[in-house]
Amino acid sequence: MKKLVIIAFITLQAVIPALAQQGGITGKITDVSGDPLIGASIIIENTTTGTTTNVDGTFSISNLAPQTYTLQISYIGYENYQLQVEVGNSITNIGEIVLSQSLLMLSNQIVISGTRRAEKVTESPATIELISSKQIEELPSFNPGELLARVKGVDFVRSGVVGTGVNIRGFNSNFNAKNLQLNDGRYATLIATGLPFGPLTTQIKEDIERVEVILGPNAALYGPNAHNGLVHTITKDPRTSEGTTIALGAGNQSMFTSRVRHAQVINDKLAFKITGEYTQGEEFDFVDSVYIDRLDANGNPGPDGIKEGYEELELDNDFNFLRGEAALYYSVKEDADLIFSYSGSNSTYLAPTNVGRNQIIDWKVNQYHIRYTSPRWFAQAYMSTSKTQDTYSIDDRTKAYYAGLDAGLSDAEARGEQSYATGARFIDDSQRYNAELQYNNTFGEFEIVVGSQWQRDLANSEGTYLLDQNEDDYIQVDQIGVYGQVEKKFGGRLKTVVAFRGDNHEIYGFNFIPKAGIVRTGELGSWRLTYGQGIAAPTILNMYGDLFSGLILGNAEGFTLADGTTIEKQTVEKVQTFELGYKGQLTPKKLFIDANVYYNISEDFLSPVTVVGVTTERGGVPISQVQSGYGVYGGLVATYVNFGKVNTYGADLGLTYAITDELSATLNYSYFDYSVDKDDLAANDFNKDGKVNKLDVLVNTPNNKASLGFNYSSEKWFGTLFTRWVQEYDYFSSFQIAAETQDLVYRGVPIKENARSADTWNYGPLGGFVNVDLGLGYRINKVFTVSGQVTNLFDAEFREFTASPFIGRLYSLEVKASF
Repeated sequence: MKKLVIIAFITLQAVIPALAQQGGITGKITDVSGDPLIGASIIIENTTTGTTTNVDGTFSISNLAPQTYTLQISYIGYENYQLQVEVGNSITNIGEIVLSQSLLMLSNQIVISGTRRAEKVTESPATIELISSKQIEELPSFNPGELLARVKGVDFVRSGVVGTGVNIRGFNSNFNAKNLQLNDGRYATLIATGLPFGPLTTQIKEDIERVEVILGPNAALYGPNAHNGLVHTITKDPRTSEGTTIALGAGNQSMFTSRVRHAQVINDKLAFKITGEYTQGEEFDFVDSVYIDRLDANGNPGPDGIKEGYEELELDNDFNFLRGEAALYYSVKEDADLIFSYSGSNSTYLAPTNVGRNQIIDWKVNQYHIRYTSPRWFAQAYMSTSKTQDTYSIDDRTKAYYAGLDAGLSDAEARGEQSYATGARFIDDSQRYNAELQYNNTFGEFEIVVGSQWQRDLANSEGTYLLDQNEDDYIQVDQIGVYGQVEKKFGGRLKTVVAFRGDNHEIYGFNFIPKAGIVRTGELGSWRLTYGQGIAAPTILNMYGDLFSGLILGNAEGFTLADGTTIEKQTVEKVQTFELGYKGQLTPKKLFIDANVYYNISEDFLSPVTVVGVTTERGGVPISQVQSGYGVYGGLVATYVNFGKVNTYGADLGLTYAITDELSATLNYSYFDYSVDKDDLAANDFNKDGKVNKLDVLVNTPNNKASLGFNYSSEKWFGTLFTRWVQEYDYFSSFQIAAETQDLVYRGVPIKENARSADTWNYGPLGGFVNVDLGLGYRINKVFTVSGQVTNLFDAEFREFTASPFIGRLYSLEVKASF
């Protein structure tokens, strides 16, 4: 016992002086105006030791052995700062460090979407474009989706006052589910259709930290439908963005918006935030024509019948949105958090589709989310719900109304339930459940990420547009995926990344998706060479759709035609991509370049809805038992099929030049084209007319587009002058057409500009315009900011999308208070 006491005494004598010799570093990080930068990162170079600043901009790192350390200090939107600090046996105070805003901040920004772990945007093996919190803050509009127009490589379309959409690298349509949308790591897509939330989103502008846009497939890490690209919106942490913001805005089209965000740190364990928005207005004045072949005075169809266009029935141009989110952050320990959140929206607006416009009425989206984050583990589980009772197809309801009049009904009777008789009403009461577990660590020279995702879709339309029967009959589809990534650095300049995903879909079986990349980092930027694959799985609507009394049926089971031939069930669409890119500065702090070239091999396209002919069976079941309108259609079915193999290629170039410390100019240009084997009729003759042309491929993308923007931001003033040019291009999407006159036939009708084309009117090609936007803002003091914006400054008349109005001038004024 005496020996043990002596050993303990000697040990304490050795340990206590060592502990006493531990030092530390403290300080404060501010901007040039003296305001604290909350959440700035302070890392000791070549280590994982570091911290972030708190609400007053201060930080502290303790338990450091006496020696000289190099601090790397960074904050999104500001120049990186490096400082050597001599640490002794006590706390060393470095005082106040002032960071300067960086106009060419792109090389310093941290992203997470490329490899599912934090990295500099220049070191990511993916082509990632960033919309920063500063860009969002200085946008005088309630709709941050407008900023996607300023991202190179993105086909941006505006379908009205509130409707904005994006497509990446070709094959756009009025029902495009090939670009995955994420909000804080959770899928932000509708359950039955797979479409991005778009205007249904639950997030408000003031709560968005940044938006990361990946160009090209990233399915290896995110699963099916991160096919052409990914848009990931990341919201603010209340601990690094404490305070209250109130915004009020108004503009033409009777637009009014009010938004509020409050974030508060309760103690060192708890913080919360709550957001809310109400926006209303009126869509541009536009009435689409619905073409109907009506009966003549004797009740006979045919040459003597009436063939003309009618205005959309009971069109309502008013829109309104109510959305918000609440989140609670609990610090389990210093570097681990448990986050609970709820988000929801209720939306009413007009939405373009392949068959005219839908009147979206009180469409409710809710998401319940729990996640755990730590340096090594990430876990999340969330539930999404989608609900509407009164949404309907304006086109189909209009046709049913006039059919009712022809059948002798009164106007009131024809406008009532009769107008929904052919399936115009869309009811949705669907649910989705997701879970994910991810682990990352460093083993020697290798950084590893592994994870698994599970998803269960429960779709229910109460028999209105899916092959379910009633409110209790859910269509269930399960899928599970495992993914992994290995990253290795060679000498600090070169790194390789290899990733994979194994995905098992209940309907379409197992798919293996690989990805690999090499990144070479230099003093001013980096080169990357990437190979990746992507898949797009058919949506529940593609598989189990039942639209307009069975005229359109989903293709999860295949069909037998009247002549005995078969239509195979739809399977996944596949793409392979080869990409070379460079991102960095050409001259230090003056000229920044972001460029890429790519080549895609796409096959087994998921087609738009197409007529396959008269059918006798669907998956072995007589079509008379499946098609509710069998008495009218006699088995005539339109559905979705796979077809074709097309090679696409293109390039994107972005140049940003710092004219002064406050003023910069950005030039973006994108090129896109394709090639197809016109001799392979079996694979590529989609419409079976004996030849392969653009009506089979349906690229629906301009060959060239460019933009030029000037951005100014000082302590008081900020503003943007943005000009966008889109080359004219033909567009075809099921019933929708926008094309110049040419010697081709689409849906049985010669293509003529400014003329009827089957069920719709061809106004001519999309694009072919130059659009100018102007924004200006002034920071009155630390609390109040006033800003305004004019979109389409010169009121040029152009149309960006089918089943949508011509875009006119929009102007808005916004006042914001932050305290």
